Amino acid sequence: MDFQLTQEQRDLRAGVRDLLAGRYGREALRASLDAGGADDEGASDPSVRVVDRRLWRELGDAGLFALRLPESEGGVGLGLPEAVLAFEEAGRVLLPGPLVATHLAAGVVPGAAQGTVVVTARDLGGGLVTYLGEVDAVLGADGVPAGSPVRSVDPLTPLHRVSPSAEADCPPHTHRSEGALLTAALQVGSALRTVELAVRYAGEREQFGQPIGAFQAVKHLCARMLVRAEVARTAVYAAAVTGDPGEVAAAKLLADEAAVRCARDCLQVHGGMGFTWEADVHLHLKRAWLRAEQWRTAGEAEEALAAELLSSAG
Repeated sequence: MDFQLTQEQRDLRAGVRDLLAGRYGREALRASLDAGGADDEGASDPSVRVVDRRLWRELGDAGLFALRLPESEGGVGLGLPEAVLAFEEAGRVLLPGPLVATHLAAGVVPGAAQGTVVVTARDLGGGLVTYLGEVDAVLGADGVPAGSPVRSVDPLTPLHRVSPSAEADCPPHTHRSEGALLTAALQVGSALRTVELAVRYAGEREQFGQPIGAFQAVKHLCARMLVRAEVARTAVYAAAVTGDPGEVAAAKLLADEAAVRCARDCLQVHGGMGFTWEADVHLHLKRAWLRAEQWRTAGEAEEALAAELLSSAG
């Protein structure tokens, strides 16, 4: 089986990267943070809206949400491998909003494919729902339930907790595996971006008259980051091609670990500078923590992978 990207897939990835670079570069990210109402510790204010509706519609016009819809239904007619490439790019820039849920809702919730409707999902445990205060629908639910704001570690991912009765009224969605894989793609994009940030800083920051990247310890740290991120990316790409449930579970495990550990190592390369509000490194770590709990936690992925391995052995 050939896992090499086709020219069309490379063009798609480059197109999404160019679109996001023009519409959600670092200046836009920092503007989102300034408008997001984060407190002194960087936690989000759930009452403040962070989803850019105009950008959401532009993403819809570009086909991000309708990427896997058949052309006969107004979609692009591509598959999971192409969706993974697009979501990897969104993860690189820390694009906020319920991207995965809206993508999965295309063809199910009117307006989701076009980006005129923002859709979230109950993809977190404990009755927590992301972006509940600014969405139009919840995947698999009738209407948008009421919820109480909850402090979020990620300043650009506001959280609400729905009441037990509201949570019970929402039927479980049928997109768990696909949601886990697309979230893994977001994690891979973030991991690769933190590798870039670490390498760039190591080349700029000087100690004892030379860049810190010249020191063996920093070289080895950056090398381990790259290996970790590339292994996760390979696993995500393979799972997107095969669709095997066990491979999806393994890909989510590897991508979550890569995103969290690469962000931590990037912080180590930056030293105290990485913990400042002006740096972007801590934002990748906070988003990685939250995404690791979405769609499929480490424990759930391990159980799914174990079940798949036992089934294969039998």
